[in-house]
Amino acid sequence: MDHLPVFDLLSNADPVVKGVMLLLTAASVGCWTIAFEKLVRIVAFSRQVAAFEHSGQEPHGPSNWLARRMVLIAESEPVASGESRAEFGARLEKSLNMETSAQLQRLQSGLSFLATVGSTAPFVGLFGTVWGIMRSFTGIAAAKDTSLAVVAPGIAEALFATAVGLAAAIPAVIFYNQANVSLGRVAERMSAAAARFAKMRVYGHDREADFASQDVAAHRSQGLTNGGLSAR
Repeated sequence: MDHLPVFDLLSNADPVVKGVMLLLTAASVGCWTIAFEKLVRIVAFSRQVAAFEHSGQEPHGPSNWLARRMVLIAESEPVASGESRAEFGARLEKSLNMETSAQLQRLQSGLSFLATVGSTAPFVGLFGTVWGIMRSFTGIAAAKDTSLAVVAPGIAEALFATAVGLAAAIPAVIFYNQANVSLGRVAERMSAAAARFAKMRVYGHDREADFASQDVAAHRSQGLTNGGLSAR
């Protein structure tokens, strides 16, 4: 036998080793599917963040859904009685950061599967290898033949399980780390954009009427108080 084809290894493998290989193959397919889906979604969300970063420069209002969502949150945030601009700005920025966290959590769904496969697939493959080697040694003892032609197929079958485990684990770890790095960068950009957007909404012209009414009410209250003191 000059070579050991992969299909021959699979067909002659022990049922337990076959189950391990099928499990690892399914996990690998799942990892590639999640990785492709995350790549598409992170790229699309990054473009939304880029548009949100320049949303204040659009003359006719924001054109992307993320900026419109942030504008809706800002417009629905009421100005409390006696609240200063700094207090309102801090509260608005907190609300925007909560929305940012909610959006990022949606993007993080499925990453735990990549982490699980990356950490456990080598051990699952190693289990298949150990099981296959045990089966090979049992066959050698039964045949009472230690020639390489008898030993090699069983050892190759066992080691193939480890190879499948590594093939599933390595891409999973790479995809998981890359997704975390990309999401971390997007989160930093989103947080900075939310802070700038909150300041623009507070110190711009959008909330002038609200704080003007607060100032008028405060002056009236102060005038009534001063009047009462002077009457005494």
